[in-house]
Amino acid sequence: MNQMSPVNVTANGRSYAWPRVPAIAICLDGCEPAYLDEAIEAGLMPALERIKQKGTVRFAHSVIPSFTNPNNLSIATGRPPAVHGICGNYLYNPETGEEVMMNDPKFLRAPTVFQAFYDAGAKVAVVTAKDKLRALLGKELKFDDGRAMCFSAERSDTTTKAEHGIDNASTHFGLAVPEVYSAELSEFVFAAGVQLLKEFRPEVMYLTTTDYVQHKYAPGVPQANAFYEMFDKYLAQLDALGAAIVVTADHGMKPKHHADGSPNVVYIQDLLDEWLGKDAARVILPITDPYVVHHGALGSFATAYLPKGTDREAIMAKLRKVEDIILVLGREEGCARFELPEDRMGDVILISGENKTIGTSEHRHNLAALDEPLRSHGGLTEQEVPFIVNRVLPDLPNEPALRNFDAFCYATMAAAQA
Repeated sequence: MNQMSPVNVTANGRSYAWPRVPAIAICLDGCEPAYLDEAIEAGLMPALERIKQKGTVRFAHSVIPSFTNPNNLSIATGRPPAVHGICGNYLYNPETGEEVMMNDPKFLRAPTVFQAFYDAGAKVAVVTAKDKLRALLGKELKFDDGRAMCFSAERSDTTTKAEHGIDNASTHFGLAVPEVYSAELSEFVFAAGVQLLKEFRPEVMYLTTTDYVQHKYAPGVPQANAFYEMFDKYLAQLDALGAAIVVTADHGMKPKHHADGSPNVVYIQDLLDEWLGKDAARVILPITDPYVVHHGALGSFATAYLPKGTDREAIMAKLRKVEDIILVLGREEGCARFELPEDRMGDVILISGENKTIGTSEHRHNLAALDEPLRSHGGLTEQEVPFIVNRVLPDLPNEPALRNFDAFCYATMAAAQA
């Protein structure tokens, strides 16, 4: 840091301390707190155990819907979806009748913390597992002066200095491009992060993974424990290199299947077709993304657009009687409660319980690729996530006041005190 560095940086009305050492936020996709507990209990995470003893341990709440895109962009902006606009992985435009992915930066309504620090003269680095987040997280960063990098493990062999801040990241770091449905995709993120910390030494760095493992394996099973054992080795290196680190998650993960292992689903589009006529209503599942092999586009949050003239209260009353639908709210009340943008939500918001998912119509979901009992997320039961800082922050609140999108506020605060 040079002597002219600012005292703090402002992004979306929040103040961030200028780091004296690199400030890192790590988003462990789908990290139900039990995953860490089980791996520590098995003696597989000695670095995290040390960090918890010397640092600050809390739980935080994710944003709802507890999906990847809304939470990653909340962490990146320090604000809920009502501010940044990304309220799912998927969006319906009732004016055009189109359903589109919300991966395009045009959907982002607020600047990122990375942009704010970059504009203030800092070096920033963002490494994602999947490419679907890369353009959103890198919005408004400039890569022509050697102060910013933003790339994904998924497409690390096609990066360019002009678009990502680095030519062929795969070759540069000596890391093979992993299969997208693998634990190795997340390992690439950690390995690249360690090398970036050594070579690039950014003031601010964000490392965000994929929940492929968490969708398939429960806490404590060998495959899950192996993932967290792998992460712990990289965490040890990041900690030893002197960074201030916050470890959190975008959402938790719960079993969503029957005792026989079959998916536990309620198909809301089918119900609305029965009540209102075929395709009169439109159910949107914001979990939908191009990577459906591990979840079949089934999560615990949905929104429904109703035809004009529908008695919304009557439909909501019927939906509340559906088994394991634990919350049914109108758009206005739901968006106010969960800090969501009203113009990107349907007339009704639905949330299912801990072991239930919401589908559209049964015939639209191809579940053939689910080779393990379904595990998924999206609702209130997946809102609690870990929030662990490798420094002492005695005034750090706990859930529900503490949110996962406070990660960079506290990472930079810890880094400023180093």
